[in-house]
Amino acid sequence: MSITRLDPHERLSGAVIHNGIVYLAGQVSTNTTLDTEGQTANILTQIDSLLAQAGSNKANILSVQIFLPEIADIGAMNKAWDAWLDTSNKPARATVEAKLADPQWKVEITLIAKTC
Repeated sequence: MSITRLDPHERLSGAVIHNGIVYLAGQVSTNTTLDTEGQTANILTQIDSLLAQAGSNKANILSVQIFLPEIADIGAMNKAWDAWLDTSNKPARATVEAKLADPQWKVEITLIAKTC
Protein backbone atom coordinates (compact mmCIF):
# COMPACT_ATOMS: atom_id res chain seq x y z
CA MET A 1 0.00 0.00 0.00
CA SER A 2 1.35 3.35 -1.01
CA ILE A 3 1.66 6.50 1.05
CA THR A 4 0.88 9.87 -0.55
CA ARG A 5 2.18 13.08 1.00
CA LEU A 6 0.55 16.41 0.14
CA ASP A 7 1.78 19.97 0.65
CA PRO A 8 5.29 19.01 1.83
CA HIS A 9 7.24 21.50 3.95
CA GLU A 10 10.70 21.37 5.51
CA ARG A 11 9.67 19.24 8.52
CA LEU A 12 6.24 17.85 7.67
CA SER A 13 3.57 17.21 5.10
CA GLY A 14 0.28 19.07 5.27
CA ALA A 15 -1.54 15.78 4.77
CA VAL A 16 -0.66 12.11 4.45
CA ILE A 17 -2.92 9.54 2.79
CA HIS A 18 -2.59 5.83 3.53
CA ASN A 19 -5.05 2.99 3.14
CA GLY A 20 -7.99 5.32 2.44
CA ILE A 21 -7.34 7.51 5.49
CA VAL A 22 -6.25 11.17 5.37
CA TYR A 23 -4.18 12.50 8.26
CA LEU A 24 -3.89 16.29 8.40
CA ALA A 25 -1.02 18.00 10.16
CA GLY A 26 -1.93 20.73 12.62
CA GLN A 27 -3.32 23.64 10.61
CA VAL A 28 -2.86 27.22 11.78
CA SER A 29 -4.05 30.49 10.28
CA THR A 30 -2.10 32.08 7.48
CA ASN A 31 -3.33 35.45 8.78
CA THR A 32 -2.30 36.05 12.39
CA THR A 33 -3.93 39.50 12.48
CA LEU A 34 -7.36 37.86 12.70
CA ASP A 35 -9.21 37.16 15.94
CA THR A 36 -9.99 33.61 17.08
CA GLU A 37 -13.14 33.34 14.99
CA GLY A 38 -11.36 34.69 11.91
CA GLN A 39 -8.33 32.44 12.36
CA THR A 40 -10.64 29.43 12.77
CA ALA A 41 -12.50 30.30 9.56
CA ASN A 42 -9.16 30.70 7.77
CA ILE A 43 -7.99 27.30 8.99
CA LEU A 44 -11.25 25.62 7.97
CA THR A 45 -10.79 27.00 4.44
CA GLN A 46 -7.30 25.48 4.38
CA ILE A 47 -8.74 22.18 5.63
CA ASP A 48 -11.35 22.18 2.85
CA SER A 49 -8.54 22.65 0.32
CA LEU A 50 -6.33 19.90 1.76
CA LEU A 51 -9.23 17.47 1.99
CA ALA A 52 -10.16 18.20 -1.65
CA GLN A 53 -6.55 17.54 -2.72
CA ALA A 54 -6.73 14.25 -0.80
CA GLY A 55 -9.98 13.22 -2.48
CA SER A 56 -12.11 13.85 0.58
CA ASN A 57 -14.34 16.47 2.16
CA LYS A 58 -15.68 17.53 5.56
CA ALA A 59 -18.48 14.93 5.42
CA ASN A 60 -15.76 12.27 5.70
CA ILE A 61 -14.00 13.64 8.79
CA LEU A 62 -13.71 11.00 11.50
CA SER A 63 -11.89 12.77 14.32
CA VAL A 64 -10.78 16.34 15.08
CA GLN A 65 -8.45 17.81 17.69
CA ILE A 66 -8.61 21.55 18.34
CA PHE A 67 -6.00 23.39 20.39
CA LEU A 68 -6.64 26.81 21.91
CA PRO A 69 -4.02 28.75 23.89
CA GLU A 70 -6.94 30.32 25.78
CA ILE A 71 -9.87 27.95 26.41
CA ALA A 72 -11.99 31.05 27.07
CA ASP A 73 -11.91 31.57 23.28
CA ILE A 74 -13.93 28.38 22.67
CA GLY A 75 -17.10 30.38 21.95
CA ALA A 76 -15.42 32.41 19.19
CA MET A 77 -13.85 29.26 17.73
CA ASN A 78 -17.20 27.43 17.88
CA LYS A 79 -18.92 30.28 16.03
CA ALA A 80 -16.73 29.67 12.97
CA TRP A 81 -16.83 25.88 13.48
CA ASP A 82 -20.64 25.80 13.65
CA ALA A 83 -20.95 27.87 10.46
CA TRP A 84 -18.66 25.41 8.63
CA LEU A 85 -19.70 22.06 10.13
CA ASP A 86 -21.63 19.50 8.07
CA THR A 87 -24.29 18.90 10.72
CA SER A 88 -25.34 15.61 9.10
CA ASN A 89 -21.80 14.23 9.55
CA LYS A 90 -20.44 15.48 12.87
CA PRO A 91 -17.00 14.05 13.68
CA ALA A 92 -15.67 12.99 17.05
CA ARG A 93 -13.94 16.07 18.51
CA ALA A 94 -11.70 17.10 21.37
CA THR A 95 -10.93 20.72 22.23
CA VAL A 96 -8.14 21.45 24.69
CA GLU A 97 -6.17 24.39 26.02
CA ALA A 98 -2.55 24.17 24.92
CA LYS A 99 0.33 26.54 24.38
CA LEU A 100 0.98 26.84 20.63
CA ALA A 101 4.37 27.22 18.94
CA ASP A 102 3.73 30.83 17.92
CA PRO A 103 1.94 33.18 20.34
CA GLN A 104 0.17 34.87 17.37
CA TRP A 105 -1.76 31.67 16.64
CA LYS A 106 -5.12 31.58 18.40
CA VAL A 107 -6.16 28.09 17.28
CA GLU A 108 -4.68 24.94 15.71
CA ILE A 109 -6.74 22.12 14.20
CA THR A 110 -5.70 18.62 13.16
CA LEU A 111 -7.93 15.83 11.91
CA ILE A 112 -8.32 12.39 10.42
CA ALA A 113 -10.74 11.68 7.56
CA LYS A 114 -11.49 8.92 5.10
CA THR A 115 -11.17 9.38 1.36
CA CYS A 116 -14.37 9.46 -0.73
